[in-house]
Amino acid sequence: MVMGMFRGVDFYAIDELLSEEERLVRKSVREFLEKEIAPLVAEAWHNEEPLNFREIGKKFGELGMLGPFIPEEYGCPGMNYTSFGLICQEVERVDSALRSFVAVTSGLVMYPIWKFGSEEQKKKYLPKLAKGEIIGCFGMTEPNVGSDPGSMETNARREGDEWVLNGTKTWISEAEIADIAIVWARDREDGRIKGFIVERGTKGFKQSAIWKKGSMRAGDVGELYLSDCRVPEENRLPNAVGLRPALSCLDQARFGISWGAIGAAMDCYETALNYAKNRKQFGAPIASYQLVQAKLVDMFTEITKGQLVAWRLGRLMDEGKATPEQISFAKRNNVRVARFCARTAREILGANGISLDYSPIRHMANIESVYTYEGTDDIHTLILGRYITGIQAFRRELS
Repeated sequence: MVMGMFRGVDFYAIDELLSEEERLVRKSVREFLEKEIAPLVAEAWHNEEPLNFREIGKKFGELGMLGPFIPEEYGCPGMNYTSFGLICQEVERVDSALRSFVAVTSGLVMYPIWKFGSEEQKKKYLPKLAKGEIIGCFGMTEPNVGSDPGSMETNARREGDEWVLNGTKTWISEAEIADIAIVWARDREDGRIKGFIVERGTKGFKQSAIWKKGSMRAGDVGELYLSDCRVPEENRLPNAVGLRPALSCLDQARFGISWGAIGAAMDCYETALNYAKNRKQFGAPIASYQLVQAKLVDMFTEITKGQLVAWRLGRLMDEGKATPEQISFAKRNNVRVARFCARTAREILGANGISLDYSPIRHMANIESVYTYEGTDDIHTLILGRYITGIQAFRRELS
């Protein structure tokens, strides 16, 4: 249910820290989403009918929303990371599946091609991905391998000028509709993990959707199956050897999540605030009661802190100074903020809080996925614990 134009939270004047170009990016994305995409989301989520990302992707491409931080020489927008963050904030304010599409395309598909691909691969794929002409996905998670990618079972063996891939990838965003997949597999000869571009229609490569989800119901999530799938050597990412390149891609997506989560939290807060000011009980708006005001203030406070974390991380990314630990901190903190705000907004809405006419219950379900993927809350806690103590509490292979 739309209750007036979204304004957002800006208690510490973060707008003044943004450039005119960054504010314009946010404004154009916000207006487009509110007009063309937001009205479609609730019904798609209710029916578990994924949004038409084929068409949405092209519109996102026209607005420069895909791979915005990649240079113009590859047909990309050539913006900065803060602009990427603002884009993610606006799309997740509408729905997490939309932000997932943007973050996967930008951080998990375009980024590895840009950083680890050949010039031929960059010129072949990046312009089309940036325009939304083709869709990509990222294949790392497996049925038996989640938080420990170093134990990856998908394997590859070299046969002449081809690689033969075998394995299964699961819980992959855009799996069923992707035109290309960035697939990570362990080389059976040297044991090193390597990256491959697998194109739709390749013999031995199958794609399917996962249904009956209680979260991310407006998004495309599925599985990839590789059975003696033959990929030419020219489709191997030449500079992606070992686990570290794959993990660096995850950091790009985690950055997007840290901003996107604040967008979801902001939408929950604004929905709850508008509702509380209009809903009357005992002869007065519920916003006039102390307990409701306390909940609104708590949401407002956590969002403001999360915004400052996201903004500072954006500037560190722009300067090339951000560390994986700083990205983990932002992902962990800001998803917790979104989780808290979704739950609290649902409480303020009372019985209406479980209706899909209002967004908090949808955000609440979606955020459970965000809390888990691209590194669980526990994994990010241990990453930060290792940073603080210098002691590794879990195994991570970089082979």
